[in-house]
Amino acid sequence: MKSYLKQVIEDNKKREQQYAIERQAEIDNPKTLDNRRDFLKKTALGGISLSALMGLSLSDTLAETTSNVNRLSNPSDLKITDMRYCVTSVLGRTAIIRIDTNQGIYGLGEVRDGADPRYALMLKSRILGENPCNVERVFKIIKQFGGQGRQAGGVCGVEMALWDLCGKAYNVPAWQLLGGRYRDKVRLYADTPEGNNPKEQQERIQYRTEVQGYTWLKMDVSIRDIINIPGCLVNPEIMKQGSNAYQGGYMSYSNTKHPFTGIQITEKGLEELAKRVEAVRNMVGWEIPISTDHYGHIDMNNCIRLGKALEKYRLAWLEDMVPWQYWQQHKTITEALETPTLTGEDIYLLENFKDLIHNHAVDIVHPDLASSGGLLETKRIGDYAEEFGIAMAMHQAGTPVSFMANVHCAAATQNFLSLEHHSVDLPWWEDMVKTTWGGKMIEKGYANVPLTAPGLGIELNDEVVKQHLNKSDTSYFEPTTEWDEKRSWDRTWS
Repeated sequence: MKSYLKQVIEDNKKREQQYAIERQAEIDNPKTLDNRRDFLKKTALGGISLSALMGLSLSDTLAETTSNVNRLSNPSDLKITDMRYCVTSVLGRTAIIRIDTNQGIYGLGEVRDGADPRYALMLKSRILGENPCNVERVFKIIKQFGGQGRQAGGVCGVEMALWDLCGKAYNVPAWQLLGGRYRDKVRLYADTPEGNNPKEQQERIQYRTEVQGYTWLKMDVSIRDIINIPGCLVNPEIMKQGSNAYQGGYMSYSNTKHPFTGIQITEKGLEELAKRVEAVRNMVGWEIPISTDHYGHIDMNNCIRLGKALEKYRLAWLEDMVPWQYWQQHKTITEALETPTLTGEDIYLLENFKDLIHNHAVDIVHPDLASSGGLLETKRIGDYAEEFGIAMAMHQAGTPVSFMANVHCAAATQNFLSLEHHSVDLPWWEDMVKTTWGGKMIEKGYANVPLTAPGLGIELNDEVVKQHLNKSDTSYFEPTTEWDEKRSWDRTWS
């Protein structure tokens, strides 16, 4: 018996010596990944030797010494087990969803600002038990339940969370799953600060560009700014019948599409609006692009008159001059002006961008990833537009969850121009999440693309998010079992 034990010890010593040589060679090999190299170094501290003396095989030894190593999930067996949510106060109310799995990893998504989280919750029964790594398959199951604008919020929020999950399961960033990246940093555009007087505005603009580092700005050129100046507008009376989408009824100004208000801008009104743009251009300088938005509900002819009045200021784009559905009117405006035109923040799916793209009705498409269909669909929109010589900017006005989803998509899309950051001046906004790669989310007007962090590259900072929940719903990822049962037959064809 003693001779047998002695022989086992001798054999294990030889095997250990040989393994030590092989291990050191792998450590020294420059192709060895850092996490693998770190593991090999740790096994040299004694775990192998102790188990070898106990007569364990090499495979048993490795199993023992790696028993506490955090392994990735098994993607092929991953299943969705739950969906929960919270409603933040970002942009009034913006919901974050969390999709859980049977392997302990989860994905974060966002229901677009102002949308009801029930747009996402109604999808829960349709995705339970699905493998979240089959992103396109799951998307095709639920995309029929999305619509234009914020009605797409649930589908897009789920799609974001799926990419976050898939990236975590395979330990790669979301941009890698979309085909790779074109850039390491994503250029942002921010609102142009206003002020109580020109001096104050100049100081705020300098802070935005010189300290915060933003190299692309956007300003409103609104008929609201001239409504109280006599002689600037024809038929301003309709604007007094409701100030937002929740007041005044269906035919109020805020709920009446642009061609149907009867508002016109006079020559004096055009001069006043041009003065406002000229003042900002002089403060910002000519090197920084200035985009414009929120002109008011004016018809196509007045859009053209306004566009021509602003042409000499070389604006980056004119945004959403008429509703996106009127692609023929967009085309007429685009052909009449030298300034680039843009629309798309409320369009759901590539198929609804095609008329705009095929007819070159706009110069730039402008999807909001939280409405357009999520990461993959938005990349498809950008790629399709590129084939027709059309660029893509991206609208974004949510929490850091949708922001980072946009960053991954922008990194993976070649014809990308700039991404909106709508919460630059919200001091706690960035603190809502922690980056999983340890770096800053935003630096000097650019978003950093996570080069190695899996999924979206963020985790929620629970304490900060809890401090900024919407007062109408202060629950925080509570159970949603009432949404577990599917109660309809969803197929759209017979």
